[in-house]
Amino acid sequence: MLSIKNYMEVIVMNAMDDILKDINMCKCEKCRLDIAAKALNDLPPQYIVSEKGVIYSKINNLKAQFEVDVIAAITKAAILVKRNPKHDETGE
Repeated sequence: MLSIKNYMEVIVMNAMDDILKDINMCKCEKCRLDIAAKALNDLPPQYIVSEKGVIYSKINNLKAQFEVDVIAAITKAAILVKRNPKHDETGE
């Protein structure tokens, strides 16, 4: 079955843990999704059409092309979310 996928979304989600480990901030699901959304809004979408399963090998091959931009976008988004979390101090 063919599907269309913005592989930038997968790249951002895969890179986030590594980048956020060095930033002292809330890492709850809400904050992580806010960071991903803000980062993805700053990055160009990269759509591919692929059969399920093949899509991830394409993502790995193309990830290096965008690595610097992805790191910068996630870091920028994390700083914004850290300064302005959308929840109270308990992470809810």
